[in-house]
Amino acid sequence: MTNLNLSPVKKLEIIIEGAHQEFATDLLDRAGVTGYTIVGNLSGKGRHGFHEGHLMFNEDAVLIMIIVAVPEELVEPILEGFAPFFNKHTGVVFISDIQVSRLVKFKS
Repeated sequence: MTNLNLSPVKKLEIIIEGAHQEFATDLLDRAGVTGYTIVGNLSGKGRHGFHEGHLMFNEDAVLIMIIVAVPEELVEPILEGFAPFFNKHTGVVFISDIQVSRLVKFKS
C-alpha cells in the first residue's frame, strides 16, 4: 500500500445561526481560506436548552456548522474576525489538530 504524506493543519468547526452564513463565509474568504463545508439544520442541546433542527419555513433560524481546515497561521486572523460577532450573537468555534493529505488543497 502506498503511504500518504500527511500534514498537520487546524480544523475549525464554526456553529452559528443560518442567518449569519454569508457573514461567516465572507470572513473566511477574506482570510484566505480555500474551501469549507457547510452542514445545515443542526440539532442539539446547549446552554440555552435543546435546539430543533430543520424549521420548515425559516432557513435563517436553524443552526449551521461550517467546517474548515486551515494552516495554523490563519487561525488567529479568523478568530479575530469572529470576536466582534460573538460579542453580539450566539455561536461557538471548536478548534482541533488534524492531519490532511494533499496539503496543496488547503493553501492559497
